[in-house]
Amino acid sequence: MLHNRSEAARADAEFHLHPYSNPRQVESQGPMVIVRGEGVRVFDEHGKGYIEGMAGLWCASLGFSEDRLVEAAHRQMQTLPWYHSFAGRVPDVVAQLAAELMDWAPVPMSKVLFANSGSESNDAAWKIVHYINNVRGRPEKKKFIARDRAYHGTTAVASALSGIGAGKAVFDLPIGGVIRVSCPHYYQYAAPGESEAAYCDRLVAEVEEAIEREGAETIAAFIAEPVTGGGGVVIPPPGYYPRIQEILRRNDILFIADEVISGFGRLGEPFGTQVFGLKPDIITVAKMLSAAYAPISALYLSEAIVETLKEGADRVGTFGHGYTYSGHPVSAAVALETLRIYREDKIIDRARQAGSRLQAGLRRFADHPLVGDVRGIGLIGAIELAEDPVTRTPFAPERAVYAHVLARAQAHGLILRGIPGDIIAFSPPLIISDAEVDEMLAIVGVALDETLDLVRGKRSA
Repeated sequence: MLHNRSEAARADAEFHLHPYSNPRQVESQGPMVIVRGEGVRVFDEHGKGYIEGMAGLWCASLGFSEDRLVEAAHRQMQTLPWYHSFAGRVPDVVAQLAAELMDWAPVPMSKVLFANSGSESNDAAWKIVHYINNVRGRPEKKKFIARDRAYHGTTAVASALSGIGAGKAVFDLPIGGVIRVSCPHYYQYAAPGESEAAYCDRLVAEVEEAIEREGAETIAAFIAEPVTGGGGVVIPPPGYYPRIQEILRRNDILFIADEVISGFGRLGEPFGTQVFGLKPDIITVAKMLSAAYAPISALYLSEAIVETLKEGADRVGTFGHGYTYSGHPVSAAVALETLRIYREDKIIDRARQAGSRLQAGLRRFADHPLVGDVRGIGLIGAIELAEDPVTRTPFAPERAVYAHVLARAQAHGLILRGIPGDIIAFSPPLIISDAEVDEMLAIVGVALDETLDLVRGKRSA
């Protein structure tokens, strides 16, 4: 069955279980084998190049050929390839990175705690919130408010906090202690004739009602992505975050900002916290912290939280959390160099400029017969397809219309991401040029038109 494929494709299809993929489909169709990258493009084993319109998984901010990051990793591998931060020891580069991250903090924070992925950092946030409420003598204050369609990772706890079904039901991960509230997606969930202001009122009332129903004394934290990524690139309506934060303060509920996607420039500012005026107690970051060249993540922790962690450690003798590779020195060196590049090369300014071009270009598709909604901010965006844009009626899922758009875009040299609900997501590297933005948008236009022909029966799949 595999004899016409390359050696790499045969081996992969036979032996590799892919994350977030259909195993039978990979076995029957084979994987797309990527062999190298250059700038914002990746190249498959046949030499064909593609603009990586998602920066991989929202993360390859500096593209796929940044020599400074390769050299930083090489230098660190030669000097100290690994050491830990347990028992009061630390590699010097990890201490440097911690100090640099404090300079980047969007609101006053006390310390950072390193991990290896956004999933791990959100998992650790859950543990820390439980820890501090136990230390503070409030063992009943443990529940989390989390939103439908949120994505916080794939560890057991992060999956449970997420509001996306694929990582939950079959794994028995709707664990207790999670209060689910609505995704703030006006286009999809507003009632007919409901204004954005009225919709925001309804969302805020839902959170207040949940707190009243459960009891504020049982609720520890609210976790949210400033802009929902994997759930569909959802931007809350104006006024949403100020009102939610006022409710949280009034009820002594911590705010965890999941900035795994939005941290370090994706929204046109260093953090989503700055874009939306947030005042979180914990911020989780990953992905663009190292431009995805090495696995690393971190939690920013407020002074009040850190003081409580110290008190707990005094009681039991240690802060009993960490991973073998927490603050891996090679990853830390890459992250430190990444942050230097962001500053020295004014990457976030570049992202803001490219983001304006991307958003203007996406809006030109708003009147396309297949398009129901266009939205975005900075260098993240989405096109939501609709069978009837006027009534916002989606296509039947079994038609997989968005999959046709993705396939046609890929055929023309552009990789994008499809999200259930007929959503096409955009999240290119921050270094993308104006010409590359225009090329990406031109391919999208062709892919939409070719899919429209298919929907109207003018061409075969």
